[in-house]
Amino acid sequence: MRRREFIAALGGAASAWPHAAQGQATPKTHVVLWVSTEAQPDPFIASFREGMRERGYVEGQNLAFVLRYAPGDPARLREALPELLGVPADFIVSSGPAILAMRAATGKPVLFAVSGDPVALGIAESLARPGRNFTGTTFMSLDVAQKRVQLLKELLPGMSKLAILSQKNHPGEQSEHEATRAAADALSISLAYIPFAAGPELDGALQRVAEAGANAMLVFPDGVTMVHRAKIADFALSRRLPSMFGWREYCEAGGFASYGGNQRATYRRLAVYADRILRGDKPQDLPIERVTRFEFVLNLKTAKTLGMDVAPTVLARADEVIE
Repeated sequence: MRRREFIAALGGAASAWPHAAQGQATPKTHVVLWVSTEAQPDPFIASFREGMRERGYVEGQNLAFVLRYAPGDPARLREALPELLGVPADFIVSSGPAILAMRAATGKPVLFAVSGDPVALGIAESLARPGRNFTGTTFMSLDVAQKRVQLLKELLPGMSKLAILSQKNHPGEQSEHEATRAAADALSISLAYIPFAAGPELDGALQRVAEAGANAMLVFPDGVTMVHRAKIADFALSRRLPSMFGWREYCEAGGFASYGGNQRATYRRLAVYADRILRGDKPQDLPIERVTRFEFVLNLKTAKTLGMDVAPTVLARADEVIE
């Protein structure tokens, strides 16, 4: 089994610029503006860099990055939009909810990987033909939302009430909520739906989860809960509440279980579109991809802390077990 403010000030950049030897032609340097609401160390930029290296783009030779971070705070990126769009980049990679700030960007190609619905977010006309300067990948899958409930029921056969923690402004959230409710109804599970609007409201939402009397907690994946994943996992442990999440990073932070796409593989795949754009393709002509491969991750260390026994039949289906 495998074991698996801006932080960079607006005036600064994490970049690698090539220096040509005297008498040699200077290779063209492609500049990537990386805009993120994730906290550093960033778990995704390494995967994107790896994907770029596989396609012949090497920092210090023909590739440079300008990094801009505002952990958990898209509003700060929106305020800085004029400065961001002034960076002489070939294209922008918008990580997670940073895409909320980049919706006003119209002059450069923008690549993204988002958990929500790009059409509902207003950055694409359709998945097949985005029609604007945005393209990339969405993790949104209503089948996966239902599967999380089913897996949690297998892990907790006696579960009768499930608390749903949700950042309600997440595009596509209503559809995800409806799909989750349908799965819960089919299994005779009642739901305690606990929405919140932004990071500062998370503490109050967690208190409502504590008061809900649920047997377990399911957290909808999005950029805000992702930034606060360690806090949410610690809360679940302190309340002895088994937790189900959307991505492995939550389990790595101490969550009990997750089911969803592999974000790191997705950012590595995003380099394919970056290469195509650098070769002349237009983002409006590149279909937005849906993640189609999903992974089931269990944290047995957390299960032990919770006093839980995981059935061997369920354990055998896990793609990764953290011990």
